[in-house]
Amino acid sequence: MVQRIQSELGSITISEEVIGKICGAAAMECYGLVGMASRNVQEGISELLRIDSFERGVDVQFHEEDSVSVTLYIVVQYGVKISEVARNIQERVKYAVEEKLGLRVESINIRVQGVRVSNPKRK
Repeated sequence: MVQRIQSELGSITISEEVIGKICGAAAMECYGLVGMASRNVQEGISELLRIDSFERGVDVQFHEEDSVSVTLYIVVQYGVKISEVARNIQERVKYAVEEKLGLRVESINIRVQGVRVSNPKRK
């Protein structure tokens, strides 16, 4: 699926994958986020996505008049306040989409797919 923007010079077409990559990259800048997770969690196991496949952890819904809704599937670090991490991600992703793509963001939903506990270093 694609988003089309009509301008005085012609039309601009933005694919869902591009929006997903921009959202994923913006989210990864936030403290407390371990990574993006796949939308399909089976048996309670969430898979961390590599940087080249962030769009698999982002669901983009297109609306009329150049606007989108985004759902991000994430894995957070153990010990952080999940609500604060999610709020930071929402703000950063909204800014990135509006500034880089010129699209209006109707909503950004966060789905926490898992919590990652880092291994303490053994002596």
